[in-house]
Amino acid sequence: MQLRQSIPLLNNPSPIVIIGAGGIVTDAHLPAYSKAGWKVLGIYDRDLEKAKAAKVRFPFVSQTFSILDDLVQVGFKENAVFDLAVPADQILSVLEKIPDHSAVLIQKPMGETLEEAQKILAVCQEKNLVAAVNFQLKFAPYMLALQDLMERGILGEVYDIELKVCVHTPWELWDFLKTKPRMEVLYHSVHYLDLIRALAGNPSRVSASLARHPKSPDLADARSSILLDYPESKQARILTNHGHSFGGKHQQSYLKVEGTQGAAFIQLGLSLDYPKGRPSYMEYFENDSELGWQEIPLQGDWFPEAFVGSMAVLQNHLQDPSLPLIHSVGDALQTMELVELVYQNSRI
Repeated sequence: MQLRQSIPLLNNPSPIVIIGAGGIVTDAHLPAYSKAGWKVLGIYDRDLEKAKAAKVRFPFVSQTFSILDDLVQVGFKENAVFDLAVPADQILSVLEKIPDHSAVLIQKPMGETLEEAQKILAVCQEKNLVAAVNFQLKFAPYMLALQDLMERGILGEVYDIELKVCVHTPWELWDFLKTKPRMEVLYHSVHYLDLIRALAGNPSRVSASLARHPKSPDLADARSSILLDYPESKQARILTNHGHSFGGKHQQSYLKVEGTQGAAFIQLGLSLDYPKGRPSYMEYFENDSELGWQEIPLQGDWFPEAFVGSMAVLQNHLQDPSLPLIHSVGDALQTMELVELVYQNSRI
């Protein structure tokens, strides 16, 4: 079965300028833009050496900048998309420097609190920015394929969604997380909350239990059990444990979706043995078929293909405003509202 696994790219995309040169940029943004053939006019980081190192790895980046205003000027002159890859607590201050009427892709999360998210939305509206938030998991090839399965009715009426992560995540790669009063849900499971919203809409009720992990005493929430209830019989669950440091044999990272006519299973390989990862795979089952579980050959993974999709949706919307901006700041605010409900309804 041929399923949609990518976002079609329109001709004549806008060039891109990147603000920030951290690991997510070199691991995902730049590989994605290289694969798509997009032009990156420049990259800025407060640590110029990081920007220079990124350009060495990705020579298609035209130039580096040590002064943010200089990059902004180039981006404005060339009508570029501003790719904000900065920590969440810096988003507002950077947005203030972006010229009015510009296009912006903002790294997730959309601020660190719901109040910050609301301010980010207000600034984008005041400046008339065409703004989206890089909640990109829903654009991964296997998630696009899953949405295609659902839209075709192959699974029937979806009534159960389960996302489980039992892995060893090397949080030491991100030292700044030690100072955050909110951690796992805000910086990791927010992807899953946003994905479930894309698949099932907003829940009618939220229950949650968040906990620290004794192996990561400096971190706030590092384990989560989140229950999302919907009308009738639909339910979604997110279960995460990032401290499973007992080898890879029993690590788990999967999404399972069940419907009245079939089911789908996706292994999210990136989270297994991170950052090396393992292969992802996808299978589906049709009640009326005698073939049993059938594997769908995948055309990529979360990194970097989902980042191609996220930017492509914004680029396509810029050329044809009738095409929906699925991850607009307005939609992203609803994901942040869901994050807030999770924390409010938990014991952390």
